[in-house]
Amino acid sequence: MPGDWTQLTRSLQSIPREFGVTPRAVLVVSGDWEAPDFTVQSHPNPPMFYDYGGFPEFTYHIQYPGPGSPETAARVVALLDAAGIPTRVDTTRGFDHGVFAPLYVAYPAADVPILQLSIRDDYDPAAHLAAGRALAPPRDDGVLIVRSGFTYHNMGAFGPAGTRASREFDDWLDQTLVHDPIGARGGRLIDWDTAPSARASHPSEDHLIPLMVAVGAAETEPGARIYHQDDFMDTISSSSFRFGHTPTGPESSANDAEDAPD
Repeated sequence: MPGDWTQLTRSLQSIPREFGVTPRAVLVVSGDWEAPDFTVQSHPNPPMFYDYGGFPEFTYHIQYPGPGSPETAARVVALLDAAGIPTRVDTTRGFDHGVFAPLYVAYPAADVPILQLSIRDDYDPAAHLAAGRALAPPRDDGVLIVRSGFTYHNMGAFGPAGTRASREFDDWLDQTLVHDPIGARGGRLIDWDTAPSARASHPSEDHLIPLMVAVGAAETEPGARIYHQDDFMDTISSSSFRFGHTPTGPESSANDAEDAPD
């Protein structure tokens, strides 16, 4: 793929340092897994799931042998159930590229337990914010929440045609997540499709909706933009955000991290 990936790579590599300690587990909310209900991956050793087509042959042989976390999966299910949120469990699903692409860079040793949470296929922002609120407690026990998606995901307008839209929507995200009052953040995200160039950036919001879970998990905590590039793949504006205070010890945070575009 064209463009300079150096800044994104360095941002992903900085996650362990910014988190401060080795996570008990990494819970990834991926825009590449949709289900009617929130579904939790519980495989103890998830296989690879190459959920793409038309890529070079080597991309179908990438291995990321990170362990699963059935224990954390059971807690995620219990917390969502306690919040009255219908939840399912998938015992066979492997790591899709929304998981292994960013974590291959962030945790290359594949020695941190990982589990995945699907998004809900109705893309309801309020429901995903609520799921994040329910999943806040494990952060206090060292579970890192990573949202895997993309701030611009209009694959039909990738290139110069997407430059203006990606920048307008990225600017809105930065204002909403970092600069606006924290108490207003959730309401603005619920109405995200009224933002400048919202639908031009996300004709389908599958790669945006995981953000709502990360925000819900750190609802009263500050946001920071930890990566930004105006020329990602030469033409697109792209950002990543972190929510919560930067750890200096055993504290935890909820992170929003981009995956490799699919």
